[in-house]
Amino acid sequence: MKKTITILAIGFVILSSCVQKEYEKKVTFIVDTNGVVEIKSLGIKGDFLPNQWQESYALKDSNNDGIYEVTFTEKTAVAGINFKFVKNGFDYELKDKENREIIFEYKPEVITYKTKFNNPTSEIIKK
Repeated sequence: MKKTITILAIGFVILSSCVQKEYEKKVTFIVDTNGVVEIKSLGIKGDFLPNQWQESYALKDSNNDGIYEVTFTEKTAVAGINFKFVKNGFDYELKDKENREIIFEYKPEVITYKTKFNNPTSEIIKK
């Protein structure tokens, strides 16, 4: 019995020491939709949202200038996220192209991700 408890205790120590520390990530997405026709809404889908790729999370254009924004704050240990922007709930940008990606560093981060809808270039500002 003591041998079993000792083995379980050692196993627990090994497993618990493998857990990565989570760091807060604050990511602001800024998407320019000027020139995009028939846009009624803009959302984001990705592997970091609760329903991974199933539902679109809305971005807001609070001053009607064609620039949509949303900010997420989450404690996580993941190395990065993959995502795409979605027009009108179903029209994915960058069809037949790789997903957009942000790679995280292993520390707290404040990130601003700026891009134009359906344009693969982006600017990533990390603080």
